[in-house]
Amino acid sequence: MQAMERLSQSSRRPPAQAAGWQFWVDRGGTFTDVIGLSPAGELHVRKVPSASAGGAADDPGLRAVRAILAAAGAAPRAVAAVKVGTTVATNALLTRSGEPVVLVTSAGFADALRIGYQNRPDIFARHIVLPEPLYSTVIEAHERIDAHGAVLTPLDGARLRADLARARRAGARAVAIVFLHGWRHPQHEQEAASCARALGFEEVSVSHELTPLVRYVSRGDTTVLNAYLAPPLRRYVGALHEQLRALDPQVRLTLMQSNGGLAAAESFHAMSSVLSGPAGGLIGMHWVGERLGYPRLIGFDMGGTSTDVSLIDGELPQRFEHLIAGVRLTQPMLDVHSIAAGGGSMLSFRDGRFAVGPASAGADPGPVCYGRDGPLTLTDVQVLLGHLRPDTLPALFGRDGRSPIDADAVARRFAALTAELGAQGAPGGSAETVAESFLEVGVESMANAIRQVSTRQGRDAGDFTLFCFGGAAGQHACRVARAAGVRRILVHPLASVLSAFGIGVADRLAVRRASLRQLLDEAGLAKARAALRALEAQARTELTSQGGEGGRVRVARLLELRAGDSDITLSVPLA
Repeated sequence: MQAMERLSQSSRRPPAQAAGWQFWVDRGGTFTDVIGLSPAGELHVRKVPSASAGGAADDPGLRAVRAILAAAGAAPRAVAAVKVGTTVATNALLTRSGEPVVLVTSAGFADALRIGYQNRPDIFARHIVLPEPLYSTVIEAHERIDAHGAVLTPLDGARLRADLARARRAGARAVAIVFLHGWRHPQHEQEAASCARALGFEEVSVSHELTPLVRYVSRGDTTVLNAYLAPPLRRYVGALHEQLRALDPQVRLTLMQSNGGLAAAESFHAMSSVLSGPAGGLIGMHWVGERLGYPRLIGFDMGGTSTDVSLIDGELPQRFEHLIAGVRLTQPMLDVHSIAAGGGSMLSFRDGRFAVGPASAGADPGPVCYGRDGPLTLTDVQVLLGHLRPDTLPALFGRDGRSPIDADAVARRFAALTAELGAQGAPGGSAETVAESFLEVGVESMANAIRQVSTRQGRDAGDFTLFCFGGAAGQHACRVARAAGVRRILVHPLASVLSAFGIGVADRLAVRRASLRQLLDEAGLAKARAALRALEAQARTELTSQGGEGGRVRVARLLELRAGDSDITLSVPLA
C-alpha cells in the first residue's frame, strides 16, 4: 500500500481583478507560444520560432512578451506573473546533454541500475543495446541498513568523504544518492547528502527526498535523472529570472510540471519538468471540454517536431511509471503518447517506401517554405497542395524573419524529387501525387497513435471527439479523424497555442507520495491516515510558502493498492 497526497490551489482570478499583465509561455522544440492576459482581461497571442534566425541570445518567449507589451503600449514594468512550460530538461535528456552524475549507492550495488529489470523489448534479439547511463561514476558507500531499520554496517563517513572529494576535484558537480532501503530508513542517505553538500557539489539529489518509494531500480533511476537534468534547468531558470527582473523586479515566475500543475521556481524539480508542455495541452483541453459539455475527448496535438495524442474520459489520465529515452521515471505524469511526426518532419524515400520523420527540420532552418534552405517536410506538402498559402500567413520567414513563405521554392524542390523518384523507377507521377503519398503516410502514423490510446485500451474512438490543437493539427484533422474512425472534430479558437493556454489556466499543484508496505486492514489504514497527514503538511507548506492562500487549497487523498506482490496498483480515494 502506498499513500499519495495531492494538493491544488487555484491561481486564476477574474481578469477585472488582475493587478498587472500575465504571460503564459509554452516553449516547444520548433515554436514558442505566448499568450498575454492584460489587466482588462484581453488576450494577446504570439507564436515565434524557438530558434531565432538572427541568433539572438535572449529567451524567445520573453522576446514575444516584450513585443506584446510594446504593441499594447503597456509599461515594461507592468508584468505581475509569468507561467512557463519548457522543453529544456526534455531536450537535455533526449540529446544526452545534461550534467554527468556521480552515483553514490550501497556497496555491492554499483551495477544494479545498469542491470535494471532486464526487460527485453525484442525477446529474440541476441545483441542487446542498452541506452547510455546518465551517471558517469559510481561510488560504493560502505553501509547497510536492513529492511526493518537495523544498522548492519555503519556508514563509513571518512571513506565516503574521501571518494566524494576525489570526484569533486575531478570536476564532478552533480551527485545522486540512492541506498538500498533509503526510502524507509534514510539516516545514511542524510549523512551522505550532508557530506556532499559540504564539499560544494552544486546538485545533490537524494532518493528519500525526491521519491520515497519501494523498488530500488525505479527510485534510483528517478534520482539520477533529477541530478542529471537539474543543472541545465537551473541555469535556464536563473537566466529567465534575470531577464524577467529587467521587465519587472516583482514578477512571479511559476513553471509547468508534467503532472499538470504549476510550481514556484523555488520548489520546481527537474524530474517534474519532463514532457511538461504536452501536459499544458491536456489541461487546456480538459478546461475547454468541461465548459462545452464534451467530457470524452481525444487530444491531437500536432506541433512542428512531434505529435502528442491523449485521451480524456471524464478525468485527466495519469501514469506513475514511465520509460522516457530509455530512462525509468517514477513520477505522477499526465498520460501522453508521442510520435515523431510533426509539421517539420522530414520527407524521404527509403527502401522503396515513402517515409515521414523521425528527423525534424526544427525552426532553423525549418521547412523549405521558410526560405532558409531547409529540407522538404510535411508543412511543404500542405504548401504544395494549396492548404497553406503565402497570402494567409504572416511574413515571419526568410533569412531576415520578415518574408512570406516561399511557395515557389517548394514547387521546385518537389519537382526535383519527383524527377529523382522517376529515375529510380519509383511510383510517382506528378509532384502533387508524390506529395499526397507522403501525406497519407504521415496521416496513417498519427491515426495509429490515436488507436494506441483508444482501440488498444478497449475504447471506441468513434465515441470520442477529436480535439485538435498545436500549430499543424488543423491542417490534418479531417484526414486523421477519418482514418481513425472519429466522427466529431473540435477546434478551439486558441488551438494553435492551446498548451500555453492550458499553462495559464492550470492550478498550483503539490504531490507527495510514500510507500507504506502495509496490509489493508484497520492497523494499515491507521498508518495510512497518519502518513497522509504528514504528506499533506509537506504539500501545504510548499503551496502556502510562496504567497498562496491556505483557504483556497483543495486536497485529494489516494491509496495505491496492490494485490500481493503484483506490480499493478489500483488508486482508491480515501475518505
